[in-house]
Order: sequence, then structure tokens, then C-alpha cells
Amino acid sequence: MSCPLGRRPAQRSTQQGTNRAGCFGGGDERGQVATAWVAAQELHAIYRCRDRDHAAARLYDWTVFCIDSRVAELGRLARTLTTWRAEFLAYFTTGRISNGPTEAVNLLIKKILRVGHGFRNFAIYRVDIWPD
Repeated sequence: MSCPLGRRPAQRSTQQGTNRAGCFGGGDERGQVATAWVAAQELHAIYRCRDRDHAAARLYDWTVFCIDSRVAELGRLARTLTTWRAEFLAYFTTGRISNGPTEAVNLLIKKILRVGHGFRNFAIYRVDIWPD
């Protein structure tokens, strides 16, 4: 059986939602994987908010949930998003525009340059391409 965790709630069928519980069972005695999955789904839901104020309220609730979960990685993520709160919420005031695609292309270009020149180590790549 394939695990339906990769699909957001709106994309899952009832059967897939029922089968989801089986994906969390093994090796997750403290429920950390299930908690992280819920946090990820809630973060996706914030991006679907209709305006900045609604998103800000949901982001606050999400942050509290992550910190209260006692999952170290979620707490760290919550602190990071709190630090970048203004930038995160700017998505809702800029017509839902993001520089994510630009950053992805820039990272791909850097990777191609690094691999294309045979550099496996970024420090050597930086010294040879961009000397100080």
C-alpha cells in the first residue's frame, strides 16, 4: 500500500485519509511524525488564507502548536518563521508573488557550474571562481 502522506487533505480520497493512520504507526511511539505531518498540512493551509490578517492569525496559532508539540525540529521551524514573519506575510500583500522560482533557478545554476567544473567542494569552487 502506498502512503498518502504526500497529498494535502483537499487532494486525498476518504480511503486514503483512512489509510493514513497506518503510515504513522510503526516506529513513532511519541507521535512526532504525526505531529510534524499535521504541522506541515497546517502550514500549507496558511498559504491558502484569503488575506494577510487571516494568515497572521493562523500563523500565530501554528507557531503555538509547533512550540507546544515538544518536537525540537518544529520548535526550531516555528522560531525561524517567527523571525521571518514579516517576509512570510508579505506573500499576502504582494499579490501572492514569491521569489521562490528565481531562487530555485539560481541554486540550479550554481550547482551546474560547480559540477561542470568538476568541483565537489564548495570552498574550492568559491576560491577558483570568485577569488577575493
